[in-house]
Amino acid sequence: MTETWMSARKVGRAGWLTFTRPQALNALDGGMAAVVTQALRDWRNDPEVDLVMIDAEGPRAFCAGGDIAAVWHAARRGDFRTGAEFFRDEYRMNALIAEYPKPVIAFMQGFTMGGGVGVGGHARHRIVGETTKIAMPETGIGLVPDVGGTLILARAPGRIGEYLGVTGSRIEAADALLAGFVDLYIPEAEWPSLKARLAETGDPGVLPSGHVPPPGRLADLQAEIDRIFALPDMRAIIDALEATGTAFAAETLAVLRRNCALSEEATLRLVRMTRETPTIRDALSNEFRFTLRAAKRGEFIEGVRAQLIEKDRNPNWTWTLDTLPAAKPDEMLAPLPAEWRIDFI
Repeated sequence: MTETWMSARKVGRAGWLTFTRPQALNALDGGMAAVVTQALRDWRNDPEVDLVMIDAEGPRAFCAGGDIAAVWHAARRGDFRTGAEFFRDEYRMNALIAEYPKPVIAFMQGFTMGGGVGVGGHARHRIVGETTKIAMPETGIGLVPDVGGTLILARAPGRIGEYLGVTGSRIEAADALLAGFVDLYIPEAEWPSLKARLAETGDPGVLPSGHVPPPGRLADLQAEIDRIFALPDMRAIIDALEATGTAFAAETLAVLRRNCALSEEATLRLVRMTRETPTIRDALSNEFRFTLRAAKRGEFIEGVRAQLIEKDRNPNWTWTLDTLPAAKPDEMLAPLPAEWRIDFI
């Protein structure tokens, strides 16, 4: 097995996957996704493996997202197949983790965003610590929350999923627990000994409970979030925020006006689509409708240029929420032709 920046090995009763690219915040590329996929397939019926652990080297990040520079460069050359194949392979891996028959345990320190949520956020036991910062920030680069993120957002209480999806806001441990991104808060000093016990016993029953993280902010804001983000579209949400006049409303408006309008409207629809049929395969299939088209028909090229390539942080979006054609989100979310449907493992 070629390991690239992902280590896959058996230790005791565990299959153990580790991101080994801390210098790039463990950004996930296609080779790393392939290692995860192959390892999980190998271990699925391996009698020596009782559980799977996923962790990462370095204190700053579990995985700060997908490494999409190659997708951007290919699209700039007129090659849209590279991106489509990257997303499809990644989504197959996400579904494999979510549906895995053996317990998968993810230890998510530091930045856990986008593609990192797609790896750790679908584990059966999702552990965070005091440094964890989780987000689905795709609306800032002309994409939508993907890698099955709309499933987590759709299951969040009230309208927290819509709020986190369209704003891309970062949340820490308490809010991640409330929103359903994770299951356990465990101080990170305990992680090394806990991983050793898991490998030795092969028993997720050794995971402790009862640790309480520092307070978050979403619980206090939920009534306001639920009232505003239940509205039918982004224009109505913007109007309600403008009329509200709270500090939260002003902060949220600033974010929404900075992000990609097309991505925001599509994200709102995707979270609600997935809420209707809340399965990992439906979530990924719905998301792929947008990501497959994002480079050729959307704002992905400009968003990635501004945020990740030239880093001027000043994207020149084609549309605002005032000028976005009503038909454009429909076009981006139309069902895909049969040849581009995801063949799940």
